[in-house]
Amino acid sequence: MDRLSGRWPVPVRFVPLVVVLIGVCFDLLTPVDYHGGPLLAVACVAAGATLSFRSTLLLSAAALAAMIGLTVWHGSFGHVLGAAEIANVFLAGLIGLGVNRLIARYGRSLATVRTVAEAAQRAILPTPPERMGPLDIAVTYRAAQSEARIGGDVYAVEDTPFGTRLLIGDVRGKGLGAVGAVSVLLGAFREAAEWAADLPELAGRLEHSLTREGIRRSGEDQTEGFTTALLAEFSADCRTLRLLNRGHPAPYLLVGGTILALDAAEPDLPLGMGALNGSRSAPDTHRLPPGGTLLLVTDGVTEARDKAGVFYDPVVRLAGRGPFEGPRAVIDALVCDVEAWSGGRGTDDMAVLAVTYH
Repeated sequence: MDRLSGRWPVPVRFVPLVVVLIGVCFDLLTPVDYHGGPLLAVACVAAGATLSFRSTLLLSAAALAAMIGLTVWHGSFGHVLGAAEIANVFLAGLIGLGVNRLIARYGRSLATVRTVAEAAQRAILPTPPERMGPLDIAVTYRAAQSEARIGGDVYAVEDTPFGTRLLIGDVRGKGLGAVGAVSVLLGAFREAAEWAADLPELAGRLEHSLTREGIRRSGEDQTEGFTTALLAEFSADCRTLRLLNRGHPAPYLLVGGTILALDAAEPDLPLGMGALNGSRSAPDTHRLPPGGTLLLVTDGVTEARDKAGVFYDPVVRLAGRGPFEGPRAVIDALVCDVEAWSGGRGTDDMAVLAVTYH
């Protein structure tokens, strides 16, 4: 079933009609003690689950007419046995119509929920501009709870007096339960990115906001809340890139057909766990060549597994596949490859942010 449109594939929608034909043939070609009525009844109920209301009504009417014709053929029309068979098909038709209405009502409710969730996602995670100075920008987001359309991954891009600053992170938890922490983190980043003199100060402000929010919560959200985050800052001329990693998967640098993981020189703990580490790591500095693409991902990419349980490695899988024509092409290639690697069995939120310097 198409989870977006609510419609079954065409071959599935022909199943009830095929069952009706099989039932009629079975009734005509077998001894009189064997009846095709149960198959006709099954077809009516199946039609309610797979077809439109009008199609269900037409198929149920056809099945009922076929059952009446069969009782006439066997000479049981007007007798108790024939009446029972006709009544069974008629009742199955009513059940099929009822099932169809229930599914339609559920589909309308689900569509409403999806609309609200998509509006919430656009409000919380707006799509950044496609271009900021010499930087081309593209993003994509896939929630683990596909019906919710929103989850615990977060990204943001801000043009600040200190250069273009980026955030990608992963809030503990999934689905709607993580939305509160996501909104706090994004609000703090958008405000602090304008005023924090450097990335360590920016990370400190984000951690303070998350800690303050955690105090207001209860249970595990108060004692075990944390967020992995990666902060990036492009200098005014965009030639210098500074990265500050707080327990997040490493970003990648793509230049031509090569890809390099930009691992932190000094690994550090996620935001919200600073009290466990007396000193925090300093930013790493890199040179970004013209045409280079910075690729930031969440663990929905790096923890995707194939059938053998092997984790996805962008360095191995994307090596030699460039050069790509901009950040959108990089993201499209990555997402398609992750889905092929995992067979569509992703169980975590996935956010990808790519920036190409021209």
